[in-house]
Amino acid sequence: MLNRRTLTRSLAVATAAALLPGSARAQEMPRARNVVLVHGLFADGSCWTEVIPRLQAAGLNVTSVQNPLTTFDEAVASAQRVLARQEGPTVLVGHSFSGMIVTEAGADPKVTALVYVAARAPDAGEDYAALAKSYPTPPASAGIVFDGDEGRLSEAAFLRDFAGDLPPERAKVLFAVQQPFRKALLTARTTQAAWHSKPSFYAVSAEDRTINPDLQRFMASRMKARTIELAASHLALISQPQAISDLILEAAGQPQRRP
Repeated sequence: MLNRRTLTRSLAVATAAALLPGSARAQEMPRARNVVLVHGLFADGSCWTEVIPRLQAAGLNVTSVQNPLTTFDEAVASAQRVLARQEGPTVLVGHSFSGMIVTEAGADPKVTALVYVAARAPDAGEDYAALAKSYPTPPASAGIVFDGDEGRLSEAAFLRDFAGDLPPERAKVLFAVQQPFRKALLTARTTQAAWHSKPSFYAVSAEDRTINPDLQRFMASRMKARTIELAASHLALISQPQAISDLILEAAGQPQRRP
């Protein structure tokens, strides 16, 4: 639950992002025709199904990448292949781990804005694992189980720490389509950080038990992102899809439309 301290901090983050001269809010956003969505660990492309119809209703061409979750190079390449098929300005959106993919692949000249949803946002060459260790370890980390080189979240951790604000029956469906990831992804590093040169937007999940919310706030502030904060689990894209869709529409230079 959001307490007074969290709410005050949330307002401060949003106000700071609005006032910073380099922030996305201060820039005139080019109108994008396309949105490319990338999922993170413990998920597949279907995790965007609550967001996709809202963006399509606004007239946007939307593609959800099926991230292979094997190596970082292969994950980036899968996003780059989708970006290559887009015609015209494109917003690149990443959830969770795929914020690293957005940070790397976002340098594509077609990409006009970056959107991070409770996502990693490392600098070029930065050791994200070391950065994360400077904050309290989120509970979900203890729920990762490995079968050889493949990692997954246990069902208990998935329901409690990954999808904690979703109805249990919905969370169990998402658990059933969870895709395994390779250990190499946990030590991957970006070679560039597109957020240095592209307008950036960030949705912080204040009740996140997978990526520490204060770490999210730090990354959003560092990139001078237009920032919103939601009383949500790690899966705000499912529990609060309208808020996430509105942020993406803003990044696309589109008027926000509610169903």
